[in-house]
This record gives sequence, C-alpha cells and structure tokens, in this order.
Amino acid sequence: MGQSLPTPALRPYLPADTPLLAAIFVAAIQELTGDDYNEAQREAWAEAAEDEDAFGKKLAGELTLIATWQNSPVGFASLKGADTIDMLYVHPSVAGQGVGAMLVDALEKLAGARGAKALTVDASDTALEFFKKRGYVAKQRNSVPRLGEWLANTTMQKEIKPSVGAPS
Repeated sequence: MGQSLPTPALRPYLPADTPLLAAIFVAAIQELTGDDYNEAQREAWAEAAEDEDAFGKKLAGELTLIATWQNSPVGFASLKGADTIDMLYVHPSVAGQGVGAMLVDALEKLAGARGAKALTVDASDTALEFFKKRGYVAKQRNSVPRLGEWLANTTMQKEIKPSVGAPS
C-alpha cells in the first residue's frame, strides 16, 4: 500500500515567521524565475527581503497566510485590502504541488468574505500561466523599477462572488 503525502495546512502569519518567509521569498525568486528574469533583476527583486524588519511589517500590515507542510512553512500569500493579492511565494522544493493554488483559493474566499467583487494581482511573468489557469484575465503590462532594474509584470483580475453574508 502506497504512503500518501501529508496535506499542506494554512495558518495566519506570526511575526516569528519573518526570517523563514524572507528565505522562501528569496529562494522562490532565485530558483523559480530564471527563465523570465535575468540575474540582476532577480537580485533587485529579492533585495526587498534583506531588511527583515521592513519585510515583517509589510507581512503584518496585510492579511498574510502561511502554508505549512508537517508544521513547517513552505509558502505564503498576502491580501492587501479586500481585493488585491500582493504576494504569493512558494518554496522551490514544493513548487507545482498545489501549495500556491491552496493559498490563492483561501485568499479568494477571504476577499469574497470582505465583499470584494474582483481580485487583482500584479503577476510576474513566471506566475502568469498559473493565474490564467485560475481564471484571471490580463488587464495591462507594467514595468516596475527596482534598484536600477526594470521588472515586467502583468496586472490581472478575476471576478469573484462575495461570500454569503458579506456586505454588498
């Protein structure tokens, strides 16, 4: 009889998570985006986690969820306001195993519960197909300056149904 893999779980962000989430952020950028961004662009992007205090404040200032595998964080996502996915990062060792989808499913439900009619994300070129498969539609291309580098992304949007009991 085959052994089944443990199921990832979700929990809220805690300030003590910051160093590990910063490491996941950097690893995801460095190891998963190389086909879409050059080394200088990846370095500029990953630099956002170097100041762990500022990184932790950003995570704490949004609704941030942590995906855990056997109680260890393997990914995270944050909802800014009621209607914007700000961050979605998964450790390279679990990429493609449903962790990102689980995080986005949860954020979509939370956005609906907050009364959002649509959810917006500025998707990296690496995440574009992931969001397209989930029903997000490209609205515009963007060029974002980071430490002298320009990073392209695409603003995408998906209509969502507000949860039962959510204000209309």
